[in-house]
Amino acid sequence: MKNTLSDLNNYLFEAIERLNDDSLNEEELNKEIKRSETVQKIAGTIIANGTLALQARKHLDEYGQGDKVELPMLGVTSK
Repeated sequence: MKNTLSDLNNYLFEAIERLNDDSLNEEELNKEIKRSETVQKIAGTIIANGTLALQARKHLDEYGQGDKVELPMLGVTSK
């Protein structure tokens, strides 16, 4: 995993697929539900971090300094 928002998106869809697995028994389903709730909380924090980084980048772009900032979580690195 490269730890970008695209990777997070893929992981979230994998979690949805696990929740939709009809072969899970009740105990396994409850375990996946708890796991997905935790992932959702962590994902929210990661997304908020990405949003903050993007806002900072936009602010720096406004003042001509955006090219000096890397945002690896968004897949943006210096040229």
